[in-house]
Amino acid sequence: MLQTDTYKKTDALIEEIVDYVLNKDITSEEAYSTAHHVLIDTLGCGILALDYPECTKLLGPVVPGTVVPNGVRVPGTSHVLDPIQGAFNIGTMIRWLDYNDTWLAAEWGHPSDNLGGILAVADYLSQVRIQKGKEPLKVEDVLEMMIKAHEIQGVLALENSLNRVGLDHVLYVKIATTAVVTKMLGGGREEITNALTNAWIDNSSLRTYRHAPNTGSRKSWAAGDATSRAVRLALMAMKGEMGYPTALSAPGWGFQDVLFNKQELVLSQPLDSYVMENVLFKVSFPAEFHAQTAAEAAVKLHPEVVNRIGEIDKITITTHESAIRIIDKKGPLNNPADRDHCLQYITAIGLLEGDIRAEHYEDNFAANPIIDGLRDKMVVVENKSYTEDYLDPSKRSIANAVQVHFTDGTVTENVEREYPLGHRFRRDEAIPKIIEKYAANLATHYTEKQRKKIEEVSYDYNKLAKMNVNEFVELFIAQ
Repeated sequence: MLQTDTYKKTDALIEEIVDYVLNKDITSEEAYSTAHHVLIDTLGCGILALDYPECTKLLGPVVPGTVVPNGVRVPGTSHVLDPIQGAFNIGTMIRWLDYNDTWLAAEWGHPSDNLGGILAVADYLSQVRIQKGKEPLKVEDVLEMMIKAHEIQGVLALENSLNRVGLDHVLYVKIATTAVVTKMLGGGREEITNALTNAWIDNSSLRTYRHAPNTGSRKSWAAGDATSRAVRLALMAMKGEMGYPTALSAPGWGFQDVLFNKQELVLSQPLDSYVMENVLFKVSFPAEFHAQTAAEAAVKLHPEVVNRIGEIDKITITTHESAIRIIDKKGPLNNPADRDHCLQYITAIGLLEGDIRAEHYEDNFAANPIIDGLRDKMVVVENKSYTEDYLDPSKRSIANAVQVHFTDGTVTENVEREYPLGHRFRRDEAIPKIIEKYAANLATHYTEKQRKKIEEVSYDYNKLAKMNVNEFVELFIAQ
């Protein structure tokens, strides 16, 4: 039986993504400037993660001793890997501590997760090109692909909520990385389309590893898994592997009917550079982004509260609906992955310590009974206006307020924060802090001499953008 034209025509959403990747010129200086800071911030987060054995045990080749010609160099390590495993390694590092950039909409996520695949493929391609006597890729090419990957993931997230159907946001990482790395590998319309349709057809991760009772460390390597899978699908498409034109819309068997409650996926606005321009940086605290402003409020209250911990009667956290759905947690927290996604735990640490660092989520620190005592005194309530402003595209606020009530009837100020430090509305204030964060993260791993070499290039946009990718990556290799 012949297929009808309906089944031959590629889904419009896939065609729109392909057109964007192939044909859109990115002209926004703000997007490139922001991408520059996203690049260094994301790599810094990955370097900091190398201090954590639970992360590093997952890194390296699948089979020890594997030798890969023109292999991907994994920053901060001596690993040289194939592009697929290289993407997994880099993607896992940069996501491990939940400290890289964030995008909040109907779906949440971390668009810089795509750097795992982008940087791995860029380093591999650059070395192959040099071997063939051709010019390697420039860091500016990486920035362009970052902007496009951010845009694909972020615009998909605006109105298409995976979490509402129990699926994890890393699907959008896989889609975005697939599109851009197939282009980087030399793919045209056919190859990008084929790779993308296969990415949509893949089963999607369940969110269960982000929620009680199953919260666990998979949330820290899930994006590495997604971006590496994207590289695999891109490489297969470049060998001529076929695609599936109605992967989204096929009645009964497409993504929308099987996994998206028969809803239609939409791109609610044209693809350009909106997401990179508006992306959120995690500047101050390695904590789930819906809690960032609660963390700021708690840290502000710390001096007033720290010497009266035993006098606290109640702590009120006023927040928005998404925070309640994702990170409002009562009862035992089983591991660091559980704790850095708990609104109450994060707030408690801010009140107690006046700061929040990655080590505050580890088991030995969490054993302090005062933390759970404070959590038990917390009441979380929704402010409807916070929820509305969170979804308003002109605001995209992530508001929280914290107030402490004491047994003698006195109360602290109700400290409200609408926009966290990493928000676009506070970008000028954030950039110096992002650079401080980067320098501090580098200092955890490199000698002063190597760190200064990295920083000399990292802060000069023009010098960095024109640098060969392979030479940039070499700066980060363990010595």
